[in-house]
Amino acid sequence: MTGLIDSHCHLDHYTDEEMPALLAAARDAGVSGMVTIGTRLARADEQKRLTGFGTPDVKVWCTVGTHPDHVEEGPVPSVDEIVAIADAPEVVGIGESGLDYFHGAEEIRPLQHESFRRHIGAARALNVPIIIHARQADDDVAQILREETEKGAFPILLHCFASGVDLARCVVELGGSVSFSGIATFPKCGEFREVARDLPADRILVETDSPYLAPVPRRGKRNEPAYVAYTAACLAQERGQDLAAFTQMTTDNFFRLFRKAV
Repeated sequence: MTGLIDSHCHLDHYTDEEMPALLAAARDAGVSGMVTIGTRLARADEQKRLTGFGTPDVKVWCTVGTHPDHVEEGPVPSVDEIVAIADAPEVVGIGESGLDYFHGAEEIRPLQHESFRRHIGAARALNVPIIIHARQADDDVAQILREETEKGAFPILLHCFASGVDLARCVVELGGSVSFSGIATFPKCGEFREVARDLPADRILVETDSPYLAPVPRRGKRNEPAYVAYTAACLAQERGQDLAAFTQMTTDNFFRLFRKAV
C-alpha cells in the first residue's frame, strides 16, 4: 500500500449506514487503511465486526482492549483472557490501554496499572503492538514500560502524542513508535510538532483518533479517517519532507509495526 494509514480511529462511533461514505471519503483523501480501536474488551466483537466494512481500496483492521477510563466497569482480565480474544486475524494490536490521571481518580490508579500491565503481557505473548493512552501520567507510563520490557520485549505505539518529550524518547529507546493526531495541527501545539520533527523517521505514524480531535482546518467538526491527510500534510511540512515521501514513510512504518495487517 502507498496511501495513508489512519492508525487509530473509533469506528464504533459511526452508524453502519455512515460507513460506506466514510470509507469512500477516506479513499478519496488518499487513505488506504485504518485501525478501529477497542476501548472495552467486553465489546471486542463489535470491533471485529467493523473490520468487515473494509474494501479492496480501504482496509479496516482492529485492536481489542480496555481504555484506562473503563477499568472499573468489570474485573481486570487476565493476560490469557485478553490473548484468547485478540488471537484473530483481523486483530492487529492490543488496546488502547495505559494510564489516564486526568479522568481517573487517584483511588483507581492501581487498577489502571494492573490493567495496563496485563494488556502489555498480551501484546508480548502475541507479538503485536500495545496501543498506549497516556494522559498526565508520563512518568508512570515510562516506568511501567521500562519494567515490563525487562521481562521481555513487546511492540509499542504511543498514540495521539500529547505528552512531554521525555516519554517520546523513552518509547523510542525501547524500540517503540509514536503516532500524531490532529492535535499536532493546532496553532498552540508547536511543541508536539517539534517532537514530530525530531523523531527518527522510522518511528512516526499518523492517526485521527476520530471522531475526536479534528485537525485544522476541520477543527471543531466531527473528525473522520479522511482527515488524517491534514495531519500528514502539517507534519510533512514541519519535517521539510515532500508529502508523498512522508506518506510512504509513515505507511511503511505502520506495516513494520503492525505485522498482522495484511
